[in-house]
Amino acid sequence: MTEISHWVETWRELGVDDSAELRRLYGDVLGRYSEPHRHYHTRQHLVECFEKVQDIISLAEHQAEVNAGLWFHDAIYDTQRHDNEERSADWARSAARELGASAESAQRIYDLIMFTRHAVEPVGIDAQVLVDADLSILGAHPARFREYEAQVRGEYGWVPDEIFRPARAKILKEFLGRPYLYCTAHFRERYEAQARRNLEHSLLYLEGLGATGV
Repeated sequence: MTEISHWVETWRELGVDDSAELRRLYGDVLGRYSEPHRHYHTRQHLVECFEKVQDIISLAEHQAEVNAGLWFHDAIYDTQRHDNEERSADWARSAARELGASAESAQRIYDLIMFTRHAVEPVGIDAQVLVDADLSILGAHPARFREYEAQVRGEYGWVPDEIFRPARAKILKEFLGRPYLYCTAHFRERYEAQARRNLEHSLLYLEGLGATGV
């Protein structure tokens, strides 16, 4: 659920009143998710994250900060850079402070977004909820997962296949090497098995069965 009312309510819970500035920021953030070079990290991804997180948001200790983190987690996205999460987190933290949220909330939002680098296991239930929502696509129905793979390949269209495929395979192997892909019990029960099937299927193509557009 990504309409303006959800945005305004998220910030209200962080002590920020509705204002023209808040609504301009909403437009700026959604504008980022509509950039032409994006294929997966779009408003569709944002909508899917908010749909999935509804099942586990009640677990979070700071629900509004989790929601703010989701809004911003891919706000800056450039496949030719490696600091997108940090830049998105910086923007979210500075925007939160400018709007009047507390320094503590702003920093927590920053920290939550940084966990979406997926370099380390998320620490704390808030980060676990946010990261599970971000990775929910891995456990999608096979048809949606195939679409996702094609969207990711589209975002890296500038990368030759002989470079993309082993790099992508390495990422998927790292996920499969984890004891669990999901942190919350609900997501493990609902998505873990399908996610592993999806990732294993992708690896078959990436490593041995020819180009598939993943």
